[in-house]
Amino acid sequence: MTSVLAMAAMPLLAKDDIAKTVSPNGRLVVTTYEDGGKIFYTAAYDGREVVMPSRLGLVANFGSLAEGLNVDSLYEGEETYSYNLETIKVSDVEKSARKQIVYVSNKARQVLGIEVVVEDNAVAFRYIIPKQGETGSVRVMSEATEFRFPSSTTTFLCPQSEAMIGWKRTKPSYEEEYKCDAPMSEKSKFGKGYTFPCLFNVAQAKAWALVSETGVTSRYCGSRLSDYENGAYHIAYPMPEENNGNGTVEPAMALPGETPWRTIAIGENPMVTAMQTITWDVVAPQYKIKSLPQYGKGTWSWILWQDPSINFDDQKAYVDFAKNMGYGYVLIDNWWDKNIGDDGIKELVKYAKAQGVDIVLWYSSSGYWNDIVQGPVNMMDRAIVRKQKMKWMKSIGVKGIKVDFFAGDKQETMRLYEDILSDAADNDLFVILHGTTLPRGWERMYPNYVGSEAVLASENLIFDQHFCDTEAMCATLHPFIRNAVGCMEYGGSFLNRRMSRDNKSGNRRLTSQVFSLATAVAFQNPMQFFALAPNNLTDAPAECIDFLKSVPTTWDETRLIDGYPGKYVVLARRSGDMWYLAAINGTPETLKIEVALPFAPDSQVALYTDGKTVDDVNLDTVTNNPKLGKLTIKPQGAAVMVGK
Repeated sequence: MTSVLAMAAMPLLAKDDIAKTVSPNGRLVVTTYEDGGKIFYTAAYDGREVVMPSRLGLVANFGSLAEGLNVDSLYEGEETYSYNLETIKVSDVEKSARKQIVYVSNKARQVLGIEVVVEDNAVAFRYIIPKQGETGSVRVMSEATEFRFPSSTTTFLCPQSEAMIGWKRTKPSYEEEYKCDAPMSEKSKFGKGYTFPCLFNVAQAKAWALVSETGVTSRYCGSRLSDYENGAYHIAYPMPEENNGNGTVEPAMALPGETPWRTIAIGENPMVTAMQTITWDVVAPQYKIKSLPQYGKGTWSWILWQDPSINFDDQKAYVDFAKNMGYGYVLIDNWWDKNIGDDGIKELVKYAKAQGVDIVLWYSSSGYWNDIVQGPVNMMDRAIVRKQKMKWMKSIGVKGIKVDFFAGDKQETMRLYEDILSDAADNDLFVILHGTTLPRGWERMYPNYVGSEAVLASENLIFDQHFCDTEAMCATLHPFIRNAVGCMEYGGSFLNRRMSRDNKSGNRRLTSQVFSLATAVAFQNPMQFFALAPNNLTDAPAECIDFLKSVPTTWDETRLIDGYPGKYVVLARRSGDMWYLAAINGTPETLKIEVALPFAPDSQVALYTDGKTVDDVNLDTVTNNPKLGKLTIKPQGAAVMVGK
């Protein structure tokens, strides 16, 4: 079902220097106004200013639409959103919003529309650029777009890395570490600003704000926030060095055209901002497919057995493992082209299908913007070769692809994402993206898209003990920030204690086994490739194996119940009539909290808690009652509940 965009039939209003857009419940008010030839906006929640006066506008190659402006007209209306989307936190969305479009012009009578949509807990705005006389195209040189918060605001931000640095010159890979409760005055680690989404604790306004963007297609670049400068964050375009220097920084489009939406979720606590659906409300499907992918779970040898496992026999063992777990997929990672080959893959697909399992294949996005040698390379960026390979995959029964190592946020990279997704859809393939930027509404826009990494994900636990040490803390961030605006292909839920094939060497995981169950609920992606290994069938607690066999990957409803980013999180997700509650403690201290439970009174609830050691699991069947909501959770541990 697609959304319904119902604009109220209202005439253009007379010129007015001030335009207010009020949310349906009246709590969120966005004001747009002209002052000294510049356009500003503010956002107030419950009468308190969350976003202070902040600039709007852009500079085009044909002229400035950021200053010397007059307000020409105002259009008011309403939006009604009604759609179904299995891959996000709630399967059915029904809501309304208020909308205004303010049209402004400069002295040359060049026109810009500023479209503002206000929901009860979210704001989205974008620019509409009409055709300017005979000018039928535009290059957007920069945006004046700002985000100003009261000076006492603290931040939860992920720095944008420099381009063409790191392993094999693959950055930015959107896998940097967040800093919690940092002052706005603190510079980003690399001096390049911050990756979306960006979370702010606006204590002065007794509110939180989650800033991001959505609706990015091949017609624009991806953006980020600049460093805090002159009292504000600004929209920043990609760095010239991205894509190995290829492609322009400034996006270009035909006219009339629109920019992507900038979004701000606003609420009294981070649970409210994390529950927003504005990311998907304001976008629409870009194409149709015959049927949606079959969402579910899969096995993945690379995460623990690494490159040497990409051979026929080990992949066959993982097919058998998937069958034993009741999983529908096996992901075959890099080097399959060299170590298994096309004929071997064809044979594996045939064997897997006989076991009720499907194959997903890894590809590099390209090679000319980094130095990686893992194959297959130089295929997904070349239209003719890409279509040939996808046609071949369809012919032998491959169901999906994982494409890795993208190059940045320039418009040409956004075009590559769209081309890969569209060509894959033509060949009945779903797409997973790694080494990649944040998805920006793509769950709804591209129906065969099933998730992106764009986070410091599970593989980093293999690479450095530091990431094992901070795993629990990071897990309490993602439901509030990264996973709040898009599917997150994390690849976690380890049951191995050591990060190696033999489970005896390598980095040591410090989190509990119940923690691993909790992240299967807390981290949302419709296709989950868990970091499990065949040895877990005999060396892990049976309760864990049974849970990971049965846990869903798509949800009908989500409730963020309690938490504080970087400290703890309690959330519940519903699949059908069953609720799964996960509570995670990211601190070194025992956590004692009292939370409201979603289960029916006196219903039977399966309760998973940590035992005496991190490897012990207590499983009890208890009757739901108020005392059950009084949780005591060990450091780097968790509790999980399942019931109706």
